[in-house]
Amino acid sequence: MTAEAAVVLPSLVLVGMALVWALLAASAQIQCVDAARAGARAAARQDPPDAVLATARQAAPRGAKVVVHREDDLVRVTVTARTPGPGALSVDLSDEAVALAEETVTTPGVTDG
Repeated sequence: MTAEAAVVLPSLVLVGMALVWALLAASAQIQCVDAARAGARAAARQDPPDAVLATARQAAPRGAKVVVHREDDLVRVTVTARTPGPGALSVDLSDEAVALAEETVTTPGVTDG
């Protein structure tokens, strides 16, 4: 009985730690998604660049890198972060959101004049 407990308990602790790490990684990925979407919405509304970065960073995980890029009528926001954990367990997480700039949106059937 003692030998089995000596083998099982460390295994249970290891599995528990792996589950906690996976939850932290999933949470950080969801934060990257939310931050990219929030930044893209702010950029599409023509908010000032500093406000766009602040909006994205507020929703992003701590230490995340936020990049805002505009290509013609599209605004692209990329958020990249690393999961918490020691070297080999630290994974790069990233998400990107794209939005159409509002000044380019037209209403069909409506004309000036």
